[in-house]
Amino acid sequence: MEERPQWDPEAWGSAEGRPAPRAARTGPSLSSVLNELPSAATLRYRGPGVLPWGAEEDEDEEAWRSMQTSADATHQELPEPGPSRELPWPMQARRAHRQRLARDRVAQGAGSTGAQWTRLIRRSKKKVREGLRSLQPWAWTLKRIGGQFGAGTESYFSLLRFLLLLNVLASVLTACMVLLPTWLEGTPPGPPAPNASSPCGSYNPGSHGLVTFATELFNLLSGEGFLEWSPLFYGFYPPRSHLTITYLCAAFATGLLYLLLILHRSVSGLKQTLLAESEALTRYSHRVFSAWDFGLSGEVHVRLRQRLILYELQVELEEARVRRKAAVRTLGQQARLWSVRLLLNLVVLALLGAAFYGIYWATRATVKLQDEPLVQRTPVLKLIVDYLPSIFISGVNFVLPPVFKLIAPLEGHTRSRQIVFILLRTVSLRLVSLLVLLISLWSQITCGGNAEEERCKTCGYNYKELACWETRLGQEMYKLLLFDLLTSLAVILLIQFPRRLLCGLCPGALGRFARTQEFQVPDEVLGLIYAQTVVWVGSFFCPLLPLLNTVKFLLLFYLKKITLFSTCSPASRTFRASTVNFFFPLVLLLGLAISAVPVLYSIFLIPPSKLCGPFRGQSSIWVAIPESICELPQTAQNFLFFLGTQAFAVPLLLISSILMAYTVALANSYGRLISELKRQIQTEAQNKVFLAQRAVALSSVNRAL
Repeated sequence: MEERPQWDPEAWGSAEGRPAPRAARTGPSLSSVLNELPSAATLRYRGPGVLPWGAEEDEDEEAWRSMQTSADATHQELPEPGPSRELPWPMQARRAHRQRLARDRVAQGAGSTGAQWTRLIRRSKKKVREGLRSLQPWAWTLKRIGGQFGAGTESYFSLLRFLLLLNVLASVLTACMVLLPTWLEGTPPGPPAPNASSPCGSYNPGSHGLVTFATELFNLLSGEGFLEWSPLFYGFYPPRSHLTITYLCAAFATGLLYLLLILHRSVSGLKQTLLAESEALTRYSHRVFSAWDFGLSGEVHVRLRQRLILYELQVELEEARVRRKAAVRTLGQQARLWSVRLLLNLVVLALLGAAFYGIYWATRATVKLQDEPLVQRTPVLKLIVDYLPSIFISGVNFVLPPVFKLIAPLEGHTRSRQIVFILLRTVSLRLVSLLVLLISLWSQITCGGNAEEERCKTCGYNYKELACWETRLGQEMYKLLLFDLLTSLAVILLIQFPRRLLCGLCPGALGRFARTQEFQVPDEVLGLIYAQTVVWVGSFFCPLLPLLNTVKFLLLFYLKKITLFSTCSPASRTFRASTVNFFFPLVLLLGLAISAVPVLYSIFLIPPSKLCGPFRGQSSIWVAIPESICELPQTAQNFLFFLGTQAFAVPLLLISSILMAYTVALANSYGRLISELKRQIQTEAQNKVFLAQRAVALSSVNRAL
């Protein structure tokens, strides 16, 4: 191992610690040594009017004037620099630069009108951004959670706030584009008459006669009875020309809004993830020297910031330990590790397959059990049968995620990578289980895709069992959302709070075990994403579902906050927040893509119900758009139909390709610039090595003399 250079004060001064006279010094001067550095040519980075490295204050005037002339010439060759605080110069050079700019402004007057408008716009943008940041709800709560429980737990509540914003915006769009047109054109008609019939059967929603309180409660939980013919579900809305257009436009507008906001959040999270995962920043020094906010005031804020930095350093140290352990594995150890990973992934696939088959069986069994006389006579049994798919899905989602959590540490990944794998497996379980439920319902609606079957031949869908299949699909999503809320409340009130009480009442080992409850971020996040995916699937068939989800998330935020501060302790093992801040929106995008498949399939391919909904009597839901376009003036028709032709698509594809090529070229140029800056950092490191070597050499020369 190379020997570390030792500091020798005699190499730089006298033995008594006082500086030696200039004539008494031996060897080259410090100024000449520094001028030999690899980066000595980059004098302009030190700013104008700054002494070279190692120059003495009493050097002759001629050398100083020559240096000043050289610096001025270098400064004139450079483009006009930006603000003083952004320049890589010492404080003295920044102050001189700021004074020179002030003198230039006085000499040139107030400046051009364009520059004034540019400064005004820049300041306005900054103020608007600060104002929007100040309007964010629960900002102090999130900061407190991050300081006390780590950035990973804070990311869950940040995601919950983001989803709450999405649901509020979707509720506003639905109210403006669906509810208002429904009542502005007159009071909606009531449900079909009980004795009304058609070639597609009859549809009799709602309860008739005297209804008991228990029946009303069961109807509230299942979405039947008085709720079935209400603005909550698709079948309530009348077949009006303007309403059909606004109903479809509301669905597409909310989907586009979801996509844009999630993409924006994903891109911002991707920047943080790439910066954290790359080696551009030193893993510890930038947190030690740059993570502190000197604008903090108050002991509470200071302690929260200290804890946050502590958690970040814990994450870095733990991941460095895992990487160091992986680097020294032998070939046999790596083969054994990959064999274990393969075996564990086969176990995970087997568990997922069994869960999906069970959900499919529960959905098929529900239809058969609903026709049993005993089930029809017993309201409680009928409610259990109606909720059988929801109960099975919730049971699987409750049992398997802890199994995935036990499997993940056996695979030898870092903590952040373990979180990603747990999330991938759990999201596969939750989203694919929802997809299996939808496939089962699709098989019932379309008779397994066989349009020639007797049940589907007349109307194109199974009208005998599902007279209004859109409302039935909305009811299933409504029950999933409601059952998920009831499950969350039951876990909080019946498990977590009693566990905390047990901690206080039972000292000893049992109390210590109860005190170790931690906030499980992966499970909680996947619960949010699952609930939001259910809303995305059902919002077309249950327009007020985003509003119900807004109330649910609002209630959930305060309940989880109370649970966190009263029953949970800080996590013993933390993980990198930047990874999950990118991965959470990515899983949201996956949920949005999965939810778009059944909705688009229903809009384009499945015939709408003939007895309910705004699209009744039409061959498909999408037909309303071409029919409404044909009612527009001829010029508007020609323009809209032109948008669907190749004459528009081909130039659009070419322009998109050119823009993509330009973006790739720009990214490559930025990459080369970053590489150049990295090489400059390496040059600075070589400077330090060179200085250490010269210091050792000068020390050896002085000892010899």
